[in-house]
Amino acid sequence: MTESTKPVALVTGAGPGLGASLVRRFAKQYAVAINARNANYVRTLAEEVRAGGGTALEVACDIGDRAQVVAAFRTIRERLGPVEVLLYNAGTGNWGTIAEITPEQFEQSWRVNAFGAFVCAAECAKEMLSRGRGVMLFTGATAGVKAGPRSVAFGPAKFAMRGLSQSLARDLGPKGIHVAWINIDGGIGSANEALLDPDAIAETYWHLAHQHRSAWTMETELRPFKEKF
Repeated sequence: MTESTKPVALVTGAGPGLGASLVRRFAKQYAVAINARNANYVRTLAEEVRAGGGTALEVACDIGDRAQVVAAFRTIRERLGPVEVLLYNAGTGNWGTIAEITPEQFEQSWRVNAFGAFVCAAECAKEMLSRGRGVMLFTGATAGVKAGPRSVAFGPAKFAMRGLSQSLARDLGPKGIHVAWINIDGGIGSANEALLDPDAIAETYWHLAHQHRSAWTMETELRPFKEKF
């Protein structure tokens, strides 16, 4: 076992947008476990962190597959240590109406956005409870508050994630574990000011992960100043 001396943060859904920004921000003080299905990208991002003097472990897997998630957590524990901060950023959107979305697409949305979040939370909870501290942050979306006509798969999946977060916050909060759901209300990108800058979002996640327990946030919304709501 080569357990890190740093606290461990797991970032799921580490793509080139928000996921990468979360990895880079938390790698400044944490050992980061980086998850996504794209093994090549995960490896590239981990190498970037290590080249900058940080500690990173790539754990590519399908977050909607329980067996793969359990195996990934086993690797994280063996190589880095127990997860102290879970940044559940995995998400997929199958967009369409009830006449267009297939049952398979509906299930895929549920597995990544809700089932995977449940399995990751369950894997983290036992050790967090034994320490009396921990953080779980879940990346939500506007569809988890108001689902549009083409959100017949994505909307229910994000609603389920939000419900999971609310239940976990009420159960685990009094036991020292901070759980929060973040509604990303707008597109993500750094190319223009009408989008949410992923580095700016990552700063908010950092703040949430380190709030004093007397003033925890359970839910919050982030949107660019030009976004209509």
